[in-house]
Amino acid sequence: MAANITFSMIKPDAVTDKHNGAILKMIEEAGFKIKALKMTKLTDERAGQFYEVHKERPFYNDLKAVMCKNHIVAMVLEKENAVADFRKLIGATNPANADAGTIRKLFARSLESNAIHGSDSDENALIEASFFFAQTEIF
Repeated sequence: MAANITFSMIKPDAVTDKHNGAILKMIEEAGFKIKALKMTKLTDERAGQFYEVHKERPFYNDLKAVMCKNHIVAMVLEKENAVADFRKLIGATNPANADAGTIRKLFARSLESNAIHGSDSDENALIEASFFFAQTEIF
C-alpha cells in the first residue's frame, strides 16, 4: 500500500495567493485520488517538529517562519507510483529549475516559497501523512 500513497501540502504563500483550487485541479487531473484533506495552520512548534530533519541546516528557522505565515492544505494522495509521479507533477524544489507546466513553475514565488511540498520517499510519505492524519483517515 505504501507505494500507492504520498503526502503533500499546499504551502502558506500559495494559499495566500489563492492557488488552492488550481493546484487541486492539477492534482486530480494527473490521476491522483485525494484520500484525506484539511486546511490547518502550523504553529512554530509543529512546523519545527515536521521539519526536524532540517534542524541543523541554516535555513531551518526561515523555513519554520514561512510555514507559519498562513494556513496550509495538508493532503494524502493515492495513485500507483504515487511518490515518483507526484514529484514529477510538482517540479524541482527551485521553481527556476522546474519544468514548464509543473505546479512549482506555475505557482511558486521563489525557492523559499515554492508553493507545495511532496514526500520524497514511500517511507516519508507514511511518516508525514501520519503527522497530520489518523490512520483511519488515510486508509
